[in-house]
Amino acid sequence: MSRGDTVQADARRFLDERGSTAALAPNGLNPATIMEKAVKDRIVESYFYKEQCFALNEADIIDRTVEHVSFIGGTHGNSQKPSPFLCLAFKLLELAPSDEILQEYLSYGGEHFKYLRALACFYYRLTRKAVDVYQTLEPFLEDRRKLRRKGRNGTSLTYVDDFVDDLLTKERVCATSLWKMPKRDVLEDLEELEPRVSALGDLEELLEEDDDAGDEDGEQQNGDGEEAEAEVGDEMEVDGGEQTLSRSRSRSP
Repeated sequence: MSRGDTVQADARRFLDERGSTAALAPNGLNPATIMEKAVKDRIVESYFYKEQCFALNEADIIDRTVEHVSFIGGTHGNSQKPSPFLCLAFKLLELAPSDEILQEYLSYGGEHFKYLRALACFYYRLTRKAVDVYQTLEPFLEDRRKLRRKGRNGTSLTYVDDFVDDLLTKERVCATSLWKMPKRDVLEDLEELEPRVSALGDLEELLEEDDDAGDEDGEQQNGDGEEAEAEVGDEMEVDGGEQTLSRSRSRSP
């Protein structure tokens, strides 16, 4: 093998060469600098990355995720060990899969592929434009599958929809600072996005229904109260009549 045919380690090639010369991500960011340097250093030095992430392709990502990812998270433990989830996200930054491949990742269903969907959502949030992020991720706000989350405070339970909501609203997820997207209502005002309709229905209609239901309950309670007062009054009148009658009987010779 000639010197020109020598295969370099993936991370070194990505960070030293491609990081400065390759095309930017669709949102204009350099994929080699999206994650903080301290996190990247932990990833490339981790045992999981060296053993399981070397020379992967887009198809291998599916196998590694199904076999090794059992929780979402960035770094965990006292040593701040990077999770397999984060290592594979970094690998996706190296591979830069196309939108068609990402759609395949996102479309997989079933319990075996829920972490693959979470991984694809995370990568999509890091690299795509704001309009595309909202349009692609918001449908998964209806995904109620359970996920395990591991961090500095231990392991906790979350859901796919909660994780997607974090990606759309928070500034830092899985030990990674997310680039600042414009708010959804701003994009709606610019007519770049259509107003989102919740799975529960239109918010204004729901609020009006709650108000109408509250008014009906109040009227019903008032009506019940008036009926109760009328019944009490009738009982008092009957009791009073009986008492008067009994007194008149006692006075008769």
